[in-house]
Amino acid sequence: MGIQRDRVRLNIGGRIFETTATTLANAGRNSVFGAMFDDSWNFQFNNSDQYFIDRNPDCFAVLLDLLRTGELHIPANIPEKLLYREALFYGLLDHIRSAKWGQFDGNRLRHSKSVMGRAPGDGTAIRAGPDGGCCVAHGSMVHVYDWMLEEHPPIHLDYQRVNDVGWVDPGNIVISACERLGRGDGGMGLFNSSTGELRWKFQVTHENQVKSYTGGALSFSSEDYRLFASCKGRSNEYGIGVWDQITGKQIDFFYEPSGWSHLGDADKLQWLQGTNCLMVATWFPRKDNCYISMLDFRDKKSVVWSWSDMGAPVTADGRRVRDAIAMEENSSICVVNEYEGLGFMDLRSRAASVRWSSRSRLMEGKMPDEACYPKLALHDGQLFSSMNDSISVFCGPDWVLTSRLRRNYGGSICDFSIGGDRLFALHSEENVFDIWETPSPPIL
Repeated sequence: MGIQRDRVRLNIGGRIFETTATTLANAGRNSVFGAMFDDSWNFQFNNSDQYFIDRNPDCFAVLLDLLRTGELHIPANIPEKLLYREALFYGLLDHIRSAKWGQFDGNRLRHSKSVMGRAPGDGTAIRAGPDGGCCVAHGSMVHVYDWMLEEHPPIHLDYQRVNDVGWVDPGNIVISACERLGRGDGGMGLFNSSTGELRWKFQVTHENQVKSYTGGALSFSSEDYRLFASCKGRSNEYGIGVWDQITGKQIDFFYEPSGWSHLGDADKLQWLQGTNCLMVATWFPRKDNCYISMLDFRDKKSVVWSWSDMGAPVTADGRRVRDAIAMEENSSICVVNEYEGLGFMDLRSRAASVRWSSRSRLMEGKMPDEACYPKLALHDGQLFSSMNDSISVFCGPDWVLTSRLRRNYGGSICDFSIGGDRLFALHSEENVFDIWETPSPPIL
């Protein structure tokens, strides 16, 4: 981008602003001001001595200062929602978000806000959106929030329990739900995140017939826009379905091998782009034992790695795996038990066993009366594990505990999710979720 030295006059709603082309270039190509530059980033002057834009001048003054300094200062007389609306018009929402909170770092997270849910009962899942919003599943409803934490119209599935939910992009979410006997409902659908409108259903076809099914755990491949879901039907539709996210068409199905009974009941799916495999995990209480498998979806679909605790000796460390996450860079799988003891398995070994890390065990003794079992997440080389009312952060090659996030309101954490440079934690008892953000670094 070349250096622009020419002054530019802007008439915003009747008020004159003077700035430079260099400052306006900071808005980027996809902004309103990006159209004022040619392909070489040379400013294109018109025949007038100024540009007129019929928008709010007070808000523009704040946004212009943001482009000049990279800092956001909102005067008390300007409602934040009004400023965000104006930023949306100019194409500067990303600049606003970057100024409000910094790049995600688990060791620098600070509690930003707590939001009370509107649905009765415990939450099922919370999923962070790619732009800093989130969605929360409660029973048969999904509540959707944008990055300003303004709630959109909720999605109601007519008493079909939601099993999982995930974001395709900022404008679309996928919801999987239980089948209702006698009605043929259930399965999965793509919904508009702003309006709640159903765009299409993801159908399962077996022997050229469309089948009803229960949709379970979800996973997404961002490289080739595939959607994976565990499916449980009434006859032979047990396994993992694959759909095109853009068209909604089914493109593959991995049927459960003979003697298996856990793919269709999977608690968690995770797509591994580097190895072209899908991790499928099922654990107690859905099954009496834990099963973790790696499925290869290339021409000859096969199970390339599997592990189960069936027949394993019962020890305080190894019993009841509660969550698992694959770590491609380390060729390993991390698991966690109900005492937040972390264990690791080598994906390169077909006879893998769990190597438990005693240094990571944070909870000893009795579990609370209404425990929420641990969840795991991996983000930018940091490992996160929830336990009761806190989330622990582990770093380094030995996964040393480096920090812990805790709030004293809302009870145990039943789910958490990371995305859009935010961490969202859903509590079980008070139907509330917390938002954690990394503060922006100071500008020297």
